[in-house]
Amino acid sequence: MRSKWIEHQGKRIFYQDFSALFYNSAAVREELKAVQEIVLKEPENSCWCFSNFKDTQIGADLMSDLNHASESTKGHVRKTAVLGVTGFKRTLGDMLTRLTGQPLKYFEYDEEAKNWLAQD
Repeated sequence: MRSKWIEHQGKRIFYQDFSALFYNSAAVREELKAVQEIVLKEPENSCWCFSNFKDTQIGADLMSDLNHASESTKGHVRKTAVLGVTGFKRTLGDMLTRLTGQPLKYFEYDEEAKNWLAQD
């Protein structure tokens, strides 16, 4: 598993690392499953998440998996910052938010995403 807990400005953040997986849907699914297990162990409304999808292709083939993970974990997640989601990936991300009700905030840079999470 690549994802891990980090600390930023005194805030404990779960860094979900899906970056640089390019077109490897199987690796994304494997990481998603591991991430989901960890988030589900956290108390309700307590997890600040930072999801990095930079240099990873997300297509329609992964939407069912992402939808299921988002739906099952949304009660445990307080805020989610997302990096590396532009163009078509952004369209899929917006659709995921509409389907699951879990809001996502998109960022271009790591530091601004972590700062936004630490504000709460």
